Amino acid sequence: VAAVAAGSGSVAASEEERLPCASEVWRRLRWVTLGYHYNWTDKIYTAQQHTPFPVDLGGLAACIMTHLGFDNFRAQAAIMNFYHPGSTLAGHTDHSEIDCAAPLLAISLGLPAVFMIGGLTQDVPPTALYLRSGDVVVMSGESRLCYHAVPLILPHTLPPHFSPQQATYLDNTRINISIRQVLPCGTTAFPDTSNTA
Repeated sequence: VAAVAAGSGSVAASEEERLPCASEVWRRLRWVTLGYHYNWTDKIYTAQQHTPFPVDLGGLAACIMTHLGFDNFRAQAAIMNFYHPGSTLAGHTDHSEIDCAAPLLAISLGLPAVFMIGGLTQDVPPTALYLRSGDVVVMSGESRLCYHAVPLILPHTLPPHFSPQQATYLDNTRINISIRQVLPCGTTAFPDTSNTA
C-alpha cells in the first residue's frame, strides 16, 4: 500500500494520476489471504501458492483453540475480509480445505455485524448472531459445513477503545479473519492429483 500510495519520482504524469492514494486503496480492499493462498477461480488451495503463516496470528489461533479443546488445530491459511457499511457476504459454505473436519476460527475486528448461520442445506432457517469487535466464532462439527452469511454491517458503532489512528480506518470497516487448517493433522503435503481426470 505504501508503495502504491507513494509511487516513484519517475512515474509519468498520466500514470501518476491513475495511482490511488493510500486511503483509496484501503477503502477498496476487500480481502487478503495468508499462509496457503486461496485460489478464488478454482476454489482450491495448493502447495505452490503459499507464504509463511504469520507467527503472531498463528500463536493467537493456537491459544484460542487450545482453550476451547481443539489442541491439534494448526493455523495454515487465513482469509481476511474487509467489509464497509453496505457490504454483504452471500450465503455460502467453506469446504475447499482438504481437512473439513478441522474447525474454522473467525475473529471480528472493527464495526459490528449480523452473522447468519443456517444448516447443511439452504432449507434450514438461519439464526442471527450479533458480532462485535473482539468476538470469536468457531465453526466445528456439523456447523463447520453449514451455510452462513453476513447481511449487515452496522455503521458508526465502533467501540471507544481504539486509538484515533485505528479508528480513522475502523470507524468505517469490519475485518473478519477466518483461520483455517488446510491439511489433516500429521500431513505435511498435498495429495497428488496429477493422475486425476
